[in-house]
Amino acid sequence: MRAGEKNILIVIGALVIVMMGYRAMHMTADEPDPGIPFYTTATAEMKREAEIVYKDNDCSNCHALWMVRNMLESVPAPPLDGIGSLRDEQWFYSYFSAENPQAILPTRLKEEYRMPSFAHLSERDRRLLAAYMSSLKVESWYLDEVKRTEYEKLTGKKYQSESHEAGIQN
Repeated sequence: MRAGEKNILIVIGALVIVMMGYRAMHMTADEPDPGIPFYTTATAEMKREAEIVYKDNDCSNCHALWMVRNMLESVPAPPLDGIGSLRDEQWFYSYFSAENPQAILPTRLKEEYRMPSFAHLSERDRRLLAAYMSSLKVESWYLDEVKRTEYEKLTGKKYQSESHEAGIQN
């Protein structure tokens, strides 16, 4: 190894050590980790039955649930974690029952990526999915992030949070 190469390695090693030290010092920040923001209010039985319907209809080809996404697909559909904090059970039932879901929730996605109709499912399955989706909650501290993500994916516009707008008005 030449002298110049040794010097480069020494500099890189020193930078790595400095960065690790910097990171270690800032890991003891005042703010504790708030934890995972997503949870469900569904019973274990409802969760199990709804996940069967979810899998049978290939929902994971487009949507992430519990931060799990089908790695073979890259459809820009919104994640479902916390979606029940944005919509209620009746809304979901109407959406799943619609012959044209885009009439209820318009989207900018290409036609092949748009939400399909689930009107063909049995009423029991649509009600089960609606109840389960409405049970997928998010902690209040994370709700603004969920709203932003859904708004920006659906509209392509920058989301202005309610707290941000309130700050501008004051």
